[in-house]
Amino acid sequence: MYYVGAHVSTSKGYLAAAERVHAMGGNAFQFFPKNPRTLIPKKSINEQDAKACAAYCKENEIVSITHAPYPLNLAVGPENSAIMLESMLNALMISDACGAMGLVVHFGNYHGEDRLQGYHNRIQLLNQATSLWSGNTLILIENQAGEGHGEGSTFEEMTTIRNLCQEPEKIGFCLDTCHAYASGLWKGFDWEEVALKGQAVGYFDHLKAVHLNESKFAAGEKRDRHAPIGYGKIGETHLKSMLQSPFLQNIPIVLETPATDYATHPQQLNDVKRLLLES
Repeated sequence: MYYVGAHVSTSKGYLAAAERVHAMGGNAFQFFPKNPRTLIPKKSINEQDAKACAAYCKENEIVSITHAPYPLNLAVGPENSAIMLESMLNALMISDACGAMGLVVHFGNYHGEDRLQGYHNRIQLLNQATSLWSGNTLILIENQAGEGHGEGSTFEEMTTIRNLCQEPEKIGFCLDTCHAYASGLWKGFDWEEVALKGQAVGYFDHLKAVHLNESKFAAGEKRDRHAPIGYGKIGETHLKSMLQSPFLQNIPIVLETPATDYATHPQQLNDVKRLLLES
């Protein structure tokens, strides 16, 4: 079973977002549970709308994930961890109310000199969050494009962080294809090698979602710029090899690509479905 969809707006509500992706032929979607530009918690939600979204998705076999606010950074020190924790728990609560399977959180960047301290901070914040969270929505750590110090761009980092957490069963992974390509983790032609690396460290055992994004720039350039499916540097042949991997069955595959006149999201979804089924 494949679940394919796109990131959609919740400007008209959570239920409307689910209906929109269903209308475009998708059975998976991602949305922001709250304002993506701020860490300030959303104090109240339309509970009726959230329940209706969860019920609609269940009835129509649609899988949803959410995305944490952009300023949320797992790597911050104790002086800033409280606001990060509050924002993450708030996003998890809203996501759970809407029936979302996971909340995608960036690996984050540490700005101090001691890189090891950044990894310690991530584990500490994740431990705090999981100790206080008892809902069904998982925390999904997303790989990064290698910008800055290159943190969060390898399978080993993802799995090591998860393994060192006190409640790893509440944590999974979201693979962003543009980020993997930009960082050089995946060069396009070498998916079989990438898959073997991921298997060896246990990454794919806990892969719960995919951000299916083309890249405007070549592999290894560390530039996170998305392109529509069929109009980027990765190319359909290489995307096909990745999409047909058994690791992508039964998990949401979500587009975060630009929608244009020549490549609308329904058109891109049809292209993805074609690549999934081509021999």
